[in-house]
Amino acid sequence: MQVTPSNLRELDFSKDGGLLPAIVQDSATRVVLMQGYMNAEALAKTLETGQVTFFSRSKQRLWTKGESSGNVLTLVRVDADCDRDSLLIQARPAGPTCHTGADTCWDQPNEGEFLDHLERTIQDRRDHPSESSYTTSLLQRGINKVAQKVGEEAVELVIEAKDDNKELFLGEAADLMYHYLVLLAAKGYTLEEVRDVLRQRHK
Repeated sequence: MQVTPSNLRELDFSKDGGLLPAIVQDSATRVVLMQGYMNAEALAKTLETGQVTFFSRSKQRLWTKGESSGNVLTLVRVDADCDRDSLLIQARPAGPTCHTGADTCWDQPNEGEFLDHLERTIQDRRDHPSESSYTTSLLQRGINKVAQKVGEEAVELVIEAKDDNKELFLGEAADLMYHYLVLLAAKGYTLEEVRDVLRQRHK
């Protein structure tokens, strides 16, 4: 069940002193970032402000993630489990989530699937240009050049498809995929938006 301000009363806060365990997951990478606890007030504040807020058992007060470090968790959605006594929070992290400086509280990198990691790297080259980056130089040449490169790589992949050289075929396939992601970034679109189109077509 997706949790909204209108259905908060359906949650079961009767266990564990009025606290629900809340697992936080990066909405883009699907990597689990941390676990905290929420009472009704913390959950209501999270939904109201869009910043993930917990109840601190040690400090016995509400605390918004990142209130000291600036590494806030911006809410995307909240879901309750089948018993209505546990929460899954999908959020966008601004920097490392763990107080140790690690991406996650399990000291795992928040990379997710490699294509998503590559897409974020390309977006970073777009938003923070680097003189030594091929991606930056390609993007700075404009949308027409990026689109032209996609076309060239597609043709090269088709040519290799006619032969039986696995290494060359996969190399051209990788080149096409990379330049396709650059084109998405240049247009301001994301791989997730493409996935959404495919999901709709699959229904």
